[in-house]
Amino acid sequence: MATALREWARAIKRDVHALYLAARDPRTPWYAKALAVCVAGYALSPIDLIPDFIPLVGYLDDAILVPLGIIAVVKMIPPEVMAEHREAAALAVDRPVSRSAAVMIACIWGASVALAGWLAYRYFAG
Repeated sequence: MATALREWARAIKRDVHALYLAARDPRTPWYAKALAVCVAGYALSPIDLIPDFIPLVGYLDDAILVPLGIIAVVKMIPPEVMAEHREAAALAVDRPVSRSAAVMIACIWGASVALAGWLAYRYFAG
């Protein structure tokens, strides 16, 4: 059982990297690219929709949302393109490290928090 879970986690990690690569491929349709960027960004983001410290529910987004997103995007990408990028992701030992992507994700979350704070202030103060 533990070995099967470990293999499943490796496949998820490989597919997230493959989606990252496929999103940059010109043969991938634009709508698949958009969803691939969202899924890969969410999977690689340190910020979760449901915080992991919440018992049982905290890991649901990692265990359900990410695999469902991967399945949806894989169905949108042509099979030959996805196979090519899965091979490339399997060969890559390290995860893609992009400081600019990390800064972009942090800026999006910061802007979202600022917008929510501003809207709450306008709603409750005035």
